Amino acid sequence: MTQMIHIECKAVLFDLDGVLIDSTAAIERVWTRWAIARGLDSEEVVAGAHGRPTLAMVQEYLPDSDHEKESLEAERCEMEDLEGVVACNGAKELLAALPGTGWTVVTSCSKDLAEARLLAVGMPIAPLMVTFSDVEHGKPHPEPYLKGAARLKFPPSDCVVLEDSPAGVQSGKAAGCRVIGLRTWCSERELKAAGADWTIDSCASVSVLGCSGQVLRLVLDGC
Repeated sequence: MTQMIHIECKAVLFDLDGVLIDSTAAIERVWTRWAIARGLDSEEVVAGAHGRPTLAMVQEYLPDSDHEKESLEAERCEMEDLEGVVACNGAKELLAALPGTGWTVVTSCSKDLAEARLLAVGMPIAPLMVTFSDVEHGKPHPEPYLKGAARLKFPPSDCVVLEDSPAGVQSGKAAGCRVIGLRTWCSERELKAAGADWTIDSCASVSVLGCSGQVLRLVLDGC
């Protein structure tokens, strides 16, 4: 049985892929080509690519390579192949309803790649975005969402995170944020096990009722 949940917060922190944009088709093409060219199992590589930093992929699958060179080449391919990158359901509408100082993006990809994908779907470049190069420890470590909250100058307890992966959910919860898990790639059970406070299908399930002072009033439908 679904229900409507009312939430008050001061800022919303968004993961990028699987929450605001869907770049699945491009990711699969790029990493399939990358794996085949290097004699790797393309299905295994593609399965592990979603939501992971390019450098982490290179370090895992080519541990003895020039990690920086390989990472730059893979990212160049990702930035050049944006065909089929689309906005997730309800994402544009949700961003348009939020005040510009009340949200940002916390992503595991680089700043250049994040901006390229946002521009490809006609979304605004996130103010004060936190990317892979901004943190020493990636998700599930709390550092990414701690930094996102700090950049917006709000305590994590006043922030709500939207995430679609268990590692991202764990990162948000460890930072002290409340977390909405999106059932984009994972089941409700997996997201709840990671610590999600609520789960929804997409950004289309989030409505902004208003903003009084710095307090945002959100409603979740279909929890």
